[in-house]
Amino acid sequence: MSVTRELLRSYARPRQVMRALMDGNRTSDRPEARGFIYLLVGLLIIFLSQIPDLTGTGLAAPSLSEQLTGEDGPAPLDARLAITLFAWIFVWPLILYLFGGLTHVLARLAGGKGQGVNARLALFWAILAVSPLFLLRGMASVSHSSAMVMVMNYAIAAGFFWIWLSGLFEAERGEGAERA
Repeated sequence: MSVTRELLRSYARPRQVMRALMDGNRTSDRPEARGFIYLLVGLLIIFLSQIPDLTGTGLAAPSLSEQLTGEDGPAPLDARLAITLFAWIFVWPLILYLFGGLTHVLARLAGGKGQGVNARLALFWAILAVSPLFLLRGMASVSHSSAMVMVMNYAIAAGFFWIWLSGLFEAERGEGAERA
């Protein structure tokens, strides 16, 4: 299974991709590890997409610089990059693990029959699947096109919710569910 091909297929057939991912997890001796790698790679790509804004070359540079200004002026570039990298690689995974667990509990209350690892996999895969759109958003930010940045923000949100909710639905169907 090529990850790049599956990422592209996620936009057209997210439920089939999620079934393939769950089948791969079923045969794995460490099913949580694959989802965690998907999450980390997706968050790293999202961090890389923010570098233009952090360096001051992107569209959001003035407002971001104002937020990071202290008594001595703006924070040094290496500090801004380090803090942002720390947040994306160490803080967001914790938040997303909690969110993935919460969505699984809510799905269980609504009648879901899946496993928690598959619910988290749906969330983490959706983040990885939309991460290339974040790179396009970063390029639009460098071009200083606020309309294009807004379009990319909507595309990211729509793509994320389409892939995640479709994957979550498939993950919560349970192992014995009839396959369509």
